[in-house]
Amino acid sequence: MSVSALIILAGLMGAVGVALTAASAHAAPGAGLDSAGYMLLFHAAAIVGAAVAAQQGIILRRMGVLSAAGLVVGAGLFAGDIALRALVGHRLFPMAAPTGGIILIVSWLALSASAAVAILRA
Repeated sequence: MSVSALIILAGLMGAVGVALTAASAHAAPGAGLDSAGYMLLFHAAAIVGAAVAAQQGIILRRMGVLSAAGLVVGAGLFAGDIALRALVGHRLFPMAAPTGGIILIVSWLALSASAAVAILRA
């Protein structure tokens, strides 16, 4: 996945995150859409940061891009499951939100490792 593709996905995540938080405030208060929106919003910002860091060589490029891609997948699964339950009444698939959460944790750890390895190689 390219750095540009990650930034495109982060922009889409940010837009959906804003829409979900607005829907939480106006259409479905208390349904959990705010959590889904916030999950997308703050991971979108992290993805942009990771993409730029990978592009600039601050972190290992391949590992940083893979970590950012994991953030896209993890946040999408987590937020998608929550939003689908709130809006439609059923899950994306069994264990989608926990799977997304695990992917997010692993991706954050991989991002950290990418920076640590880049420091050690410098």
